[in-house]
Amino acid sequence: MKRRGTLITLIVIGVLFVLGVRYIWLKDQQDPIVYQYDQATMGNVVKKTVATGSIVPKEEVLIKPNISGIIDAIFVEAGQTVLTGDLIAKVRVVPNINALNSAQNNIKAAKTQLETARLALERQTSIYQRQQVLYQRGVISANEFDTARLSFDQATQRFNQEQVNLRAAEQTFDIIKTGSTQGLGAVANTEIRATISGMILDVPVKVGNQVIEANNFNDGTTIAILADVNKMIFEGKVDESEVGKIKENLALEITVGAIEDKSFDAILDYIAPKGVEENGAVQFEIKGSLSKKDTTFIRAGLSANASIILARADSVLTLKESLIQYDRETQQSYVEVETGSQEFERRDVTLGISDGLIVEVLSGVTSEDKIKVWNQLKQPDQRP
Repeated sequence: MKRRGTLITLIVIGVLFVLGVRYIWLKDQQDPIVYQYDQATMGNVVKKTVATGSIVPKEEVLIKPNISGIIDAIFVEAGQTVLTGDLIAKVRVVPNINALNSAQNNIKAAKTQLETARLALERQTSIYQRQQVLYQRGVISANEFDTARLSFDQATQRFNQEQVNLRAAEQTFDIIKTGSTQGLGAVANTEIRATISGMILDVPVKVGNQVIEANNFNDGTTIAILADVNKMIFEGKVDESEVGKIKENLALEITVGAIEDKSFDAILDYIAPKGVEENGAVQFEIKGSLSKKDTTFIRAGLSANASIILARADSVLTLKESLIQYDRETQQSYVEVETGSQEFERRDVTLGISDGLIVEVLSGVTSEDKIKVWNQLKQPDQRP
């Protein structure tokens, strides 16, 4: 029984010995740990943030009529270029019955006043002529003659004024009825003309549509929208987390989705002082003026993205952000530089601006140093 236990013990020891030898042999067959390395290169680093928005004209002019009526003719269409004073549309006046009736009553009243002034002038003319004869004969004094002449002059002025009032009442009646009057021409109201030179962006009315004049109580009907398409701006919004990083006069790089392989330079010239809450986040409006250097036509309203350049460093030594390690205790950035075959030492580095992927290296390494890729190992077939 004792010999049997000894035999089992020897067998167990032998099995363990064999397993141990096999384990050591397998470990020897495994490839050693080999780290990849990378090197610093010369390049450009651009730190930027992106805002979404659209391209719109810097100024849009709404053409509105000066009189209510019905569109009788339209002479332009969207996309057409016009000059100041070009005819856009013509309005046919539909008179307002109440206004027309009031204008007729004003004409009647003006005629009555004119007739009264005419009779008064005739009477004063007769008196003045009689007094003049008496004065020449020495029958009346100079004061009496002056009084008669003053009354005559006043009657003449009143008659002339009543004639002016009658003409004004008749012109008002003509304008209400036809939109024009003798001496002013149809251009005064019924012909709608461009107030600036530019491109017609939209004509929101059609022939036969009724339009309303612009006044203190109504914005009026827009007949056409004009803009100078050579003066376009980017209009977008940035999140409150980004607005503190930007300031006016920063450079923008505009990319338009509908225009491939092209970007446009712009200057940030407006940041809204007040944000607006949208979908739970506060957004601030920004605007940037485009400086087009070619003849590329950008349509108003196209969606666009603006890369706001916060900082830039050209032709500097750069490293991938993934190569940088951070000492939590000293808050120091460092890399591991190869000193021998798969031997590395810590090297503190001073960093500049970063775009999130590439960072500027101010000091600590050179372009000749082999920097350990600390979070990636080479595969066996990648070993040198």
